[in-house]
Amino acid sequence: MTTRLRRSVAGLTALALAAEGLGIALINWILGVIVRRQRMSLAGSDPGLMSLAAWIAGGLFALYLLGCAFVALRAALRDRPPRTAARILLVTCGVVHGLLGAFCVALVGWGAFAAVMAVLALVVCTLLAYDPADQAWGGGRDGGRGPGQPPEAVEAAPAPR
Repeated sequence: MTTRLRRSVAGLTALALAAEGLGIALINWILGVIVRRQRMSLAGSDPGLMSLAAWIAGGLFALYLLGCAFVALRAALRDRPPRTAARILLVTCGVVHGLLGAFCVALVGWGAFAAVMAVLALVVCTLLAYDPADQAWGGGRDGGRGPGQPPEAVEAAPAPR
């Protein structure tokens, strides 16, 4: 995968995750306001606590998605694969999007499912584009040598005249 395509995919992933995170925060804020103003109660629970819980849950999920967006953006800007903890964060983001897609198709519809699966595809493409085992992007500790190739087997570039 070329550098331009790899960076574009990671940047688009960061943009999609950031938009999704902000959207989730906005939806949960609106739902919290509606519950508080309508004084809705579910089995006698306090509407104020339900509103606060919606705001906290939306904020935490938005922070999680914004953290994933930061990891993807950092990979795009530096053109380096994310380190282990950041890769684990992106993998969990992919798993969450897989589960969210299953819930979306059942509760919201096929349009929401397609949107969630598009973000999942971007996350997976970002993970595969910056695979640490693949040295094609030229960012390994071995200076671009192939796996198992000794340092002396790399030919020196000719000197400029």
